Amino acid sequence: GIGEISMTTKTIVAGVGMIKFAKPGASESYDRMGAAAIRDALTDAGLSYDQIQQAYAGYVYGDSTSGQKALYHVGMTGIPIVNVNNNCSTGSTALYLARQAIEHGIADCVLAVGFEQMQPGALGSHWTDRPTPFDDFDAETDALVGNSQVPLALRYFGGAGKSHMEKYGTELNDFARIRAKASRHAANNPLALFNTEVTEEQVMAAPMMWEGVMTRLMACPPTCGGAAAILCSESFARKHGLDSTVQITAQAMTTDYPSTFQAHDMMQLVGYDMSRAAREQVVEQSGVDIADVDVVELHDCFTHNELITYEALGLCPEGAAQKFIADGDNTYGGKYVTNPSGGLLSKGHPLGATGLAQCYELTHQLRGTAQRRQVEGARTALQHNLGLGGACVVTLYQAA
Repeated sequence: GIGEISMTTKTIVAGVGMIKFAKPGASESYDRMGAAAIRDALTDAGLSYDQIQQAYAGYVYGDSTSGQKALYHVGMTGIPIVNVNNNCSTGSTALYLARQAIEHGIADCVLAVGFEQMQPGALGSHWTDRPTPFDDFDAETDALVGNSQVPLALRYFGGAGKSHMEKYGTELNDFARIRAKASRHAANNPLALFNTEVTEEQVMAAPMMWEGVMTRLMACPPTCGGAAAILCSESFARKHGLDSTVQITAQAMTTDYPSTFQAHDMMQLVGYDMSRAAREQVVEQSGVDIADVDVVELHDCFTHNELITYEALGLCPEGAAQKFIADGDNTYGGKYVTNPSGGLLSKGHPLGATGLAQCYELTHQLRGTAQRRQVEGARTALQHNLGLGGACVVTLYQAA
């Protein structure tokens, strides 16, 4: 059936690297950030660049072959380099391709890198002379929520949160609690853009971006950064004496279903069904119950998306997110420590790097090297990375 994979070779996460994220204008150029993350990952793995057999380079805003520009700083070995662009799920799409190459025996050691040099302000299109991939999404958003004076991404995800509020009685301060939780986690992450703790009250008091639906602190900031992961086969790890603690047990990538548009619901329009289907496929592939997950990095581009994703990933029943948050089941001491890194809300969201930064965090959690952020006894980790337009990648990691 769809999503069934013959797991041929175990995929080891041999090395991860990440640079501290920065505000637009305050970072190095994309190629330097990418190269720095790659060098970090190589050092972490104990490998040299000439041992890498293939590379996948993810970014959204940049000319073609930007991946080569970044990788050539590290070495020029003639290997295949594939450039990947899949909106906000770009980093984990690169990871998905790298994992496929290892799992199916195409290569023994593969690099996935993501980077983004962003501009200040809301996301916009760089192509004004042709249809945007968002035409259909925009038309549906206009029909469902109107409010065309609000920036687009904010309308999408704010609209999804509003739909959840209308269905289940969720309140604005539930979203504020998520943001406050993210800030508490990020206070322990030296690589996060924002390390300052904010309270639920401060989040509520921030400038209102959409009356009754969202304040400014409920959105992630535009960010620049880079992150990388090196995947290898078990035999390669053994041969080279690499740390093979962390394995990718299952992974699924989904794109939109007819329900995205046919449901006439903003929650579906921003990928609720993609997320749910990817989670179902991962559970089926791995035989691991979501209840056995210890730590989660999920796509909290807005607090609203974190909240609906609790339900899409099965961390709590549909409609129960409010209780899940109130019970503290999304943080230390609760059922699932969600976004111990501080997530996109605090860490920042450099589109191409985000999925690989999630991988970086979860790899350290499963190795037990996450320092002040360490989730005690973490053995099973779930990653969720979502891009509108659309694609969603869900990855399950386990400690050997």
